[in-house]
Amino acid sequence: MEEKLSFEQALQRLEQVVRELESGDLSLDAALALFQEGVDLARRCGLQLDEAEARIEKLLDAGKTIEVAEP
Repeated sequence: MEEKLSFEQALQRLEQVVRELESGDLSLDAALALFQEGVDLARRCGLQLDEAEARIEKLLDAGKTIEVAEP
């Protein structure tokens, strides 16, 4: 799997993997390899979402400490 996939690229590949697995036209070995790729992609997407959430929370928390001057 490509290490520099964006979140969107990884999600698109994961959707493709799911479609291929659902087709049922794969050998057991091919299906297992594809399933493993899907698990890896799902974990990668989950980690990227967790990182994005942490960044958002950090930004929101930083915004709480900013004092707004009254006009």
